[in-house]
Amino acid sequence: MSTIEFAIFLQFFLGLVAAVNPVGIMPVFVSLTGHMTLEEKNRTARTAHIAVFVILTVSLLAGQLLLDLFSISLDSFRVAGGLLLMSIAFSMMSGKLGEDKQNKQEQSESVSREQIGVVPLAMPLMAGPGAISSTIVYGARYPSMFDTLGITLTIAAFTLCSWLLFRSAPLIVRFLGQTGINVITRIMGLILGALGIEFIANGLRSLFPGLVG
Repeated sequence: MSTIEFAIFLQFFLGLVAAVNPVGIMPVFVSLTGHMTLEEKNRTARTAHIAVFVILTVSLLAGQLLLDLFSISLDSFRVAGGLLLMSIAFSMMSGKLGEDKQNKQEQSESVSREQIGVVPLAMPLMAGPGAISSTIVYGARYPSMFDTLGITLTIAAFTLCSWLLFRSAPLIVRFLGQTGINVITRIMGLILGALGIEFIANGLRSLFPGLVG
């Protein structure tokens, strides 16, 4: 694996960390699973991360097909995805955790469901529009078999790391406190905003080559 390819996978991994923000979602997980036993909490966390892996992998493999189906160019999708990432980033930096990923109807419906691992944890809180958009953009930009395998392994590595975080969620939430989690969420929002601007800049550069130089 060359240094350039490793940098691509690392950038995608960091983009997922910023888009999903597992540290910021941990208090939601602790709240939703407060009535469960330790075994049930672990099972819920495992279910959520398996679902996240499946959702993002399907987005990776079928993303270009969806773009072709609707006759959408990758550059147009980059600009739209970048705007979406920036919208989520602004919400994160203003402290509105999760409001951009889950509306009131989804929130009220999820309360009555026993299986919260898939809804709302996996979707829409973790594998939300930002993470799915990033995955489709990277998959379409690097379509070779090797890159697809590398991105899939990166998704697997991310879900594994996030799952390990969720396993120790109560301790981490207690250690960081709400202030610490808010600080991390705002930092992740800043990173996500920068990634969104990068998407928009690359898309506009290809859509309007006359803008460059």
